[in-house]
Amino acid sequence: MGFTTVLVTGATSGFGLASARLFAEHGYSLIITGRRSERLKALAEELSVKVPVHCVTLDVRDARAVSDMVDALPESFRNIEVLVNNAGLALGAGPAWEASLEDWHTMIDTNVTGLVNVTHKLLPILRAQPKAAIINLASVAANWAYPGSHVYGGSKAFVAQFSRNLRCDLAGSGVRVTSLEPGMCETEFSLVRFKGDQAKSDSIYQGVNPLRPEDIADIILWIAQQPAHININSLEVMPTSQAWDNFKVVRTAD
Repeated sequence: MGFTTVLVTGATSGFGLASARLFAEHGYSLIITGRRSERLKALAEELSVKVPVHCVTLDVRDARAVSDMVDALPESFRNIEVLVNNAGLALGAGPAWEASLEDWHTMIDTNVTGLVNVTHKLLPILRAQPKAAIINLASVAANWAYPGSHVYGGSKAFVAQFSRNLRCDLAGSGVRVTSLEPGMCETEFSLVRFKGDQAKSDSIYQGVNPLRPEDIADIILWIAQQPAHININSLEVMPTSQAWDNFKVVRTAD
């Protein structure tokens, strides 16, 4: 096995949860973080029968908390070779003028600032490894605009461009960087986006065969396990039932 320890942010649901379980199945030791302590502890108990697991309740938006978490890692978990920057969210899907400024700030603070906080703190550790991988969860929204995406799409575009720029800086260091850009996937994503409205969330996936968290976890593991001389720069993934639509056109009455 090429890697020793994997750190997964946002491990309490969705891609993070599925990834943590899959890495454990393949024998990697795990550092899992998330804001929901009860879920995190339950996951740690589930996975610790297979591999060493260190869990930390963490809000990635808090730079001091991120720094303290890394500084306090037990010695046996300090050789981090895979970082899965998964923590992120969308809030609201209406037009920009109806959006909550607080929601905008929350998306920026989580999707941009949180990812930057974790990455910056871990770079010295990752660069010290013989080989390492940073896998940043972006979105198809990073590449394709759609109504209601406004700050969410902008924040994920940052993730994609930051990954490319980071890749330039790290070229030759042994640290690979990937922007993984999933499309429609049935997780708690829409439930969070619609503030707990289950019916509205369910309607997004009605009549669609969307991606599953396990699908994305398979891809994350595959990226991490590539030989040291291979870097997957970016990877956009959609369900076959989803594709690009026409550009929006606004027509006026004659």
